[in-house]
Amino acid sequence: MESRPNIVLIVADDMGYSDLGCYGGEIATPNVDRLAANGLRFTTFYNNAICTATRVSLLTGLYSQQVEGKERSKSHVTMAEMLKPTGYHTLMTGKWHLQHELAGLPFERGFERNYGPIGGGCNYFNPGLRRAGEPEPARKTPAHGYEVFGVDDQLIQPYTPADPDYYTTDAFTDQALEYLDEYGPGEDPFFLYMAYTAPHWPLQARPRDIAKYQGRYKVGWDHLREQRMERLLEMGLIDERWALSARDPDALPWHEIEDKDAWDLKMAVYAAMVDSLDQNIGRLMTKIRELGEEENTLVLILSDNGATDEDRTSTPDIAPGTVDSYHSANLPWGNLCNTPFRKFKRWNHEGGIATPLIAYWPRVITQGGAITHQMGHLIDVMATCVDVTGTDYPSTHNGRETAPLEGKSLLPIFRGEQREDHDALFWNQDGLWRAVRAGKWKLVSPDYWVPYKPWRQDEEATRPPVGWAPEPDGLWELYDMDADRTEENNLADKYPDRVREMVAMYLDWESRCATN
Repeated sequence: MESRPNIVLIVADDMGYSDLGCYGGEIATPNVDRLAANGLRFTTFYNNAICTATRVSLLTGLYSQQVEGKERSKSHVTMAEMLKPTGYHTLMTGKWHLQHELAGLPFERGFERNYGPIGGGCNYFNPGLRRAGEPEPARKTPAHGYEVFGVDDQLIQPYTPADPDYYTTDAFTDQALEYLDEYGPGEDPFFLYMAYTAPHWPLQARPRDIAKYQGRYKVGWDHLREQRMERLLEMGLIDERWALSARDPDALPWHEIEDKDAWDLKMAVYAAMVDSLDQNIGRLMTKIRELGEEENTLVLILSDNGATDEDRTSTPDIAPGTVDSYHSANLPWGNLCNTPFRKFKRWNHEGGIATPLIAYWPRVITQGGAITHQMGHLIDVMATCVDVTGTDYPSTHNGRETAPLEGKSLLPIFRGEQREDHDALFWNQDGLWRAVRAGKWKLVSPDYWVPYKPWRQDEEATRPPVGWAPEPDGLWELYDMDADRTEENNLADKYPDRVREMVAMYLDWESRCATN
């Protein structure tokens, strides 16, 4: 009997669909590219468009709406809670960000060891107090204060690393390597969940990595979007029938930008953060190889949502990149990162929910460099882990009945087979961004359903149309995803019966989520 595989689940934060080199990006990601060249790339894999909702679904195999509420979430088992009793070492580094939606902290939800921020993003160089001889670390806002760090069962606030060369992307990997040194040589398999914060704002990276990219982005987002589109087509990742989505209306043409150096630096730092992420994935894979576990380790790499349009800059007089700076890449570069798709993080248009997914497992995925267009969703990851480990998904947890898994195993796709598809997939973010994907059809709420955009200055200009109300019979967009996955041709008026049918599907799903 073959031994049970190790599982390494790697999640990037706010990374766009085409940022990685193996998905058409100009950023150097040779380590991830090597895994793709010897593994499998998914072209049509979905997340939940926002940090927390993605992490809930990823760890439970359920829609996040099924897990809402502290008491309700206690009945749902996490991947770590499922695997730990079967003999797996359950290890985590990076961002948890589930303290409210999924009751409990990592050590309370099945993780044997954990290290990282409990909330969202933090200062990359110093999440805590000012160290001697250094400038004050920038952080979100005074209201957020210092990020809480979890180190096993200890909560530390503020968390001030002693190492003056500290950088979170490196530190998360350093801790993971220590875990692997401790648990990897034994007979028991390991499940390692690495939830990096890169390239989520604030834009901070090591000078040597920034230097690789500074000046490269002066050609502008318009030209770079076209280049990414060409590479995606050459790689066979997208259909030649799909048009490159129009530049977002809130992004100026590059030739109208005055301070091109400042915009170039923003994207250079972002690229450096993705580059650093790739370097650390390379370090991790080297350790797994040294342990003799590469053949028997399933590695999955994805992003929690698309790149963001948020403007979170709070230090406009300090250039991005350093410990005392706080910048975001902003909408125009987010539009590049999500090439060829429309919209951003939070939206249920493809720019918000489409993620790269690289699967690497030499023992099983033998057609190296293969591409699959079969559709999947991160709810499938839990079902996949159940399948590949031979684990029984529990019918009860904490004395309560568990909801059946929503996902379907990806193992047949890993083996080069055709998997039974989902009848439909669903999204709902804050009751405003909603979508249904059924076969080639996608129904999605328009972006102007959003009642306000607090990160923008022009709040009045972004208010919804008169008469707007978040009722299901309101405004919808309908797209044929086979012919138009970049969502440029709204067919809602042409196929009203299809709209009504899919709205009914959405309502049935929404009702079901409220009861199980």
